[in-house]
Amino acid sequence: MSRRIYIYDTTLRDGMQGSEIAYTLEDKILIAKKLDEIGIDYIEGGFPLSNEKEAEFFRRIKKADIKHAKIVAFGSTRKPKSSAKTDPNIQALLQAETPAAIVVGKTWKEHVKYVLQTSYEENLEMIYDSIKTLKEEGREVFFDPEHFFDGYKDDPEYAVRVLETASQAGADVLVLCDTNGGTLPFEVTRIMNELPKDRLKPLGGHFHNDSGTAVANSLAAIEAGAVQIQGTINGWGERTGNANLCVVIPNICLKMPYDAYVCKNLKHLTSLSRFVAEKANIIPDKRQPYVGEAAFSHKAGQHVDVLNKAAHLMEHIDGSLVGNERKILLSELAGKSTIVKKLSKYGSFDKTSPEVKELLSKLKEAENLGYEYEAAEASFDLMMRKTLGKYMKLLDLGNYHLESFKTGEVPAKTVGRLFIKVDGREVMGAAVGVGPVETLDKALRDALSPFHPFLENIKLTDYKVRVLNPEKATEAKVRVFVTSSDGNHSWNTVGVSRNIVEASWQALIDSIEYYYNNFVVEQGR
Repeated sequence: MSRRIYIYDTTLRDGMQGSEIAYTLEDKILIAKKLDEIGIDYIEGGFPLSNEKEAEFFRRIKKADIKHAKIVAFGSTRKPKSSAKTDPNIQALLQAETPAAIVVGKTWKEHVKYVLQTSYEENLEMIYDSIKTLKEEGREVFFDPEHFFDGYKDDPEYAVRVLETASQAGADVLVLCDTNGGTLPFEVTRIMNELPKDRLKPLGGHFHNDSGTAVANSLAAIEAGAVQIQGTINGWGERTGNANLCVVIPNICLKMPYDAYVCKNLKHLTSLSRFVAEKANIIPDKRQPYVGEAAFSHKAGQHVDVLNKAAHLMEHIDGSLVGNERKILLSELAGKSTIVKKLSKYGSFDKTSPEVKELLSKLKEAENLGYEYEAAEASFDLMMRKTLGKYMKLLDLGNYHLESFKTGEVPAKTVGRLFIKVDGREVMGAAVGVGPVETLDKALRDALSPFHPFLENIKLTDYKVRVLNPEKATEAKVRVFVTSSDGNHSWNTVGVSRNIVEASWQALIDSIEYYYNNFVVEQGR
């Protein structure tokens, strides 16, 4: 029987320490529920003593329908020359009423001397007293020896004494922490193999990514005997982040001889990654292993030809195992195999099909004009539909008119209106915004919404502009990319023009028509 590895998530505490990351209380509750649904074993909710929002999380989560995961409260050992029974930090951990708690203690003598400003023996007493008190109250207790690997390199004997003290106090797992993120995998292996495991409680690992090896260190720790691995969804956290559970988990489940409860729900990993990113209002990293949009994307025509014959020769796993999907990217490198693969969703075609020849010609012609479909597959989907006669037109544009104005020191504004024909009826939309693209989008929605309420589901999540020929200065041609989402799906569209408003209009219309054709007409919504 394979050894069980327990997954401990600290997205809601360590992950929130990452730059530009913040969650509301409601976000934290929703994320905790998602983590539980996928099968995470332990969810660290935060530091209950830090602020009222953290304390309220622990009150609220007790009423949530958490089925598998254990909620963990985070804190540190008691202060020097005091008692754990009266220490505010230890009491806050108890008052959180979670089934488990994690206690941070010092391992590196430099920290004991300069940060705690106490004796090495007193530090050991603080660790013992804190853990013992929590255990006496019936908590499952994890001990996090902060800066363990640095401390071990500095004084192995004292670092081991710290672990032995925590073990004697009753800690359930000793989670070796590489707080500075400077340890490399071969060091993790060597140090963990040197530890007197017969005198210690089970080991775990908590690794930061400052050397780019947090995932590798986590896997090395498992190989060296760790039973618990800590990390965050998408690898976010302090400085350069933590071990990325979206990489650690599938590596354990698919490539190592171990087991984790979360493995049974692995197909939901990609959606979890994107859910957490949405709550943080951060665009998902498309190059992230396993769950990124580019993880199973292929561009070169030769690669696509191999995929059509034997997909396993080009992909290390089947992307569907983690809930991701294969994407065939379109560019000037595309060959007929790429077009055939893209068309397969609409029927059976081969390299000799006239539709393939027509689309390849249109693709290369459009890219000569500056369009790029590698990052705008929704626009290419519309091109395929038009070629195949499967395109349903949403509207006809009469005209749009935008007027930007500024008076004195008052911020600039834009007034806009447009006239379109929908279902045979002429309709006007109007809006006021700051910039012309924002105003155009609002005016379009104003005109369309009475006929197509699905627009309420769509929001623009990203907008990029690229100048294609900067030597032309203000007369340069621009390429606009728009990313849209309905909360479950995201798609990208493109527009090109010397007029940035016109390029934006093309991308906006493509975005709405893509959704209309693929999710409204096709699915009968």
